[in-house]
Amino acid sequence: MKVFLPVDGPLDPRATLARYRIWGEDPVNRVSDDAFRRVLRLDGRLIPYEVRWSGTPDDARLSIDVPGERAEGVRAAVRDEVRRIFGLDFDLPGFYRMAKGDAVLATLVSPLYGLRPTLTPTALEMLVGAITAQQVNLAFAFTLRASVVRRYGPRAAFAGETLHAFPDAAVLARVPVRTFRAMKFSTGKAEYVREAARAVAEGRVDLAALAAAPDDGVIETLTAVRGLGRWTAEWFLARCLGRGAVCPAGDLAVRKAFERHYPRRRPYTEDAMRRRARAAWGPYQNLAIHYLLAGSRLAQPARGGGT
Repeated sequence: MKVFLPVDGPLDPRATLARYRIWGEDPVNRVSDDAFRRVLRLDGRLIPYEVRWSGTPDDARLSIDVPGERAEGVRAAVRDEVRRIFGLDFDLPGFYRMAKGDAVLATLVSPLYGLRPTLTPTALEMLVGAITAQQVNLAFAFTLRASVVRRYGPRAAFAGETLHAFPDAAVLARVPVRTFRAMKFSTGKAEYVREAARAVAEGRVDLAALAAAPDDGVIETLTAVRGLGRWTAEWFLARCLGRGAVCPAGDLAVRKAFERHYPRRRPYTEDAMRRRARAAWGPYQNLAIHYLLAGSRLAQPARGGGT
């Protein structure tokens, strides 16, 4: 089954998907020069698919291949997941118009033209990614996450390649702490991953419910889970739910970006960063932060901070 996905506004697929390769191999999101492969979980089934692209950023075209599948429900589910992964619902033209009035962002539009934030399709995948990234560089975080996926993620074949789906919540909830420790997790991270998996498996963290909740409600729900603080909750809002008006002010890389590009006499507090972001960027805070972090990698890949 072939599905063609329209793109509203500019899209640079390679730049958008680069985060799946910058810090190491991502077994769940497989990226080559002209294709992206992943496994969709739907009603207990594993559905591998491939996305290919063509055209310029201003005329990008996405083609999705789901071998052997004809059901409209499958077609719609794959299309929705691809829209999230490629960040197609972000208002990039509106952001670019706003960025013209910001001396820093204006310089990033041309070199990063068509770059969109990728959204993590599932709550558990996002939370495990955030937990592994707590207080470590992103290369090590990717290594931790990849070890879990390779050990516990179910496999599906696509065109001779073995793909991994992200592990099921009920499976990760039962993994002993000592097994996580053998994969180089700290005891704390092991316990936090187990607790996050339990919260998802038991329905305490439900993506559909969180998507319908206000920002404060999402933060309250997530921070009630052991091991999840405001840092994780704000990145969840930004990189899983795709909320526009969110600034992950507790992130070290975000703080450094503020201090470098928008210096002031007094050190930034988290509240001061959020106030400045809200006043300057309004509904485009998520995109502004994404471009500031990506801009810091133009000269040299970053080794830690951000997401």
